[in-house]
Amino acid sequence: MAKIKVCLTSDGVALNAYLKELSCCTAAHLRYCGFAFLAPASITPATQTMAKILTIEDDRIVGRDIVDTLCDAGFEVEWVLSGQDGIARAVHDEFDVITLDRVLPGIDGLTILKTIRGVGIETPVLMISALSDVDERVRGLLAGGDDYIPKPFSAEEMKARIEVLLRRRGRRQQAASTVLRVDDLEIDLIARTATRGEHVVALPPVEFKLLEYFARNSGQILTRTMIFQSVWDMHFDPGTNLIEVYVGLLRRKIDLAGMRPLLKTVRGSGYMLG
Repeated sequence: MAKIKVCLTSDGVALNAYLKELSCCTAAHLRYCGFAFLAPASITPATQTMAKILTIEDDRIVGRDIVDTLCDAGFEVEWVLSGQDGIARAVHDEFDVITLDRVLPGIDGLTILKTIRGVGIETPVLMISALSDVDERVRGLLAGGDDYIPKPFSAEEMKARIEVLLRRRGRRQQAASTVLRVDDLEIDLIARTATRGEHVVALPPVEFKLLEYFARNSGQILTRTMIFQSVWDMHFDPGTNLIEVYVGLLRRKIDLAGMRPLLKTVRGSGYMLG
C-alpha cells in the first residue's frame, strides 16, 4: 500500500481540494507543511517498507499525475512545489529516487541538481521536462541527472524508469558494501571470510572469489560462460570441467547437511545462489 506526503508551500487555500483529488493515497495521514491532516476513514496505513520518492514539481496537474502513478506502483511519495523546498527535503532526508522538473520558478532544476550533487547526495534523479531536445537532455545528464523523461509521458514509462533507477541504486549499494548476505550466508569482503549460520566456511582465494560473484548476483542464473569470464577472467573453454569442480567444492562447504541448499544447478542454464 502506498503513502504520500504533500508539501504545498504556497497555496494553502487549495489544500482541501487537493486532498480530495489525491485519491490514490493509502496512508492514514497526509502531511501539509508539518501539520498532519486526517485522511478519509477508509484509507489504510501502509505497513511495509517502500521505496521513498521525492517529487519536485510546481505544476499541480503534472505533480498529481506523478503522485497517482507512483502511489499506484506502491511507492511512498513526498511532493514539494518549489526548488527551495526540494533542496531542503533532499538534504535533510534520505530518498531512493528524486523526480525533478527541469523548469521551476526561482531555482531551476539544473541548479537544484548541481546543488545536491555538490553536497554529496547521490540519490538517483529522474529529470522531467517539456524541453525534450537532445542538447537539453545532455545538459541535464551532465549536471548529474541519471535519466530524463520528456513531457508528456506515459504512466507505464514513468514506473519503468523509476524501477530501473531503483535497481541501479541497489547494485551500487551492494557493490559499496563490505558484507554480502544471502539468506544465512554472510561474506565479509574485508576480512575475506565467510560464515553460514554459526559455521565458519574456510575458502581458498579462488573459491572465495567464486562465492563473492555468486553472492553479488544472488537470485540470478549465471551461465558457465559468465562465471568463467568473471571469476577466471578468461574466455570460456567448453571442453573444461573446471567450473563444475569448483562449484562442487563450494557447494560441499556452504550447503552442509540439514541446511537449506543455497547453491543450485539450473539444468541446461547454469547455477544460482539463493
